[in-house]
Amino acid sequence: MLYSENELNKRIKADCSVYYFYASDEALVRDAAAKVEHALSKDDPETTVLSGPTPSVEEIVLAAGTISFFGGKRLVLMPLVKPSSYSDKDLQEFCDTLADTENAVFILTSVLEEHYGKIKPGKREQKLIVACEKLGYCAQVAKPGRTALQGMLRDWAQEVGASFAPGADGMLIDRCGEDQFLLHNEVDKLAALADYGTITPDMIRKLGTVTLDADTFDMVKLVSSGQTAKALQKLRVLLALQNDPILITGALIGNYLDIYRAFLARRSRRQMADLAKDFGYGGKWNYRLGNAEKTAPRFDRRQIEKSLKILQRLDLDLKGSKLDNDLLLQKALCELALAGGRR
Repeated sequence: MLYSENELNKRIKADCSVYYFYASDEALVRDAAAKVEHALSKDDPETTVLSGPTPSVEEIVLAAGTISFFGGKRLVLMPLVKPSSYSDKDLQEFCDTLADTENAVFILTSVLEEHYGKIKPGKREQKLIVACEKLGYCAQVAKPGRTALQGMLRDWAQEVGASFAPGADGMLIDRCGEDQFLLHNEVDKLAALADYGTITPDMIRKLGTVTLDADTFDMVKLVSSGQTAKALQKLRVLLALQNDPILITGALIGNYLDIYRAFLARRSRRQMADLAKDFGYGGKWNYRLGNAEKTAPRFDRRQIEKSLKILQRLDLDLKGSKLDNDLLLQKALCELALAGGRR
């Protein structure tokens, strides 16, 4: 089943002996496990952490069977377990131990591979999932959508006594991406800047962390709308912050490829979800391809292809030319303005 905080809260109260969370992103399972651990820690249990992808069966048996000196149940944490690394025999013993334990509560997490935006557990992963579903609470932790993320931002701000001005929460996601740990840190930082009052768009513009992909995409939009001077100013800021010119170029190439794919998808009347599947976009494709889809109409096919050739030449020059890297980037940005300026 998919992770639901309301369902999880009910299950914690139901005194489960096993909680198992799996996802394609470590941050997601870590957050879910932390909620359970926090809830169960109110009774101050003795805690054992079995680190590593494959704790031995002996370690698991010992952790599960040890009697608490304080009379309560022990808490056994098994972060980032990798079921596929166990032999069939050891995995069966692992599952048997989970079923037989009377004195411990297990909290397990796993990061599983994602294919075309979906997790497809292998044979051993499925075995552990089925066992944990029978014994307690087992859930795939899904990545929150944009609306859910905005709600989380507002909740985090409220926890420290702050709030977001209208539209500011969405702006923060646009600039920082969807990494929950980064966003939570940004909320704490911006709340302090706002003196635990209202976080405004201006504060986010001045102090909010920006991902390289987002910054370079801003440059593309500025170039395509004829604002070359502003694009060059943003480039100077990126270079002053010591971003690697080759990484900047790589991000720009990725931006233009997104636009090219969105342009072709639009012409062939294909949905962005189909495009994401065809090219293996994961995680944040809604935001990434959504931006590309909105920007693509500013270009024709010839302009995009010419822009990609400019960036290909820039990449080769940065890796082989003796000219100053900053000048090469500035020159390429001006060429991009000429190749794909406002139509």
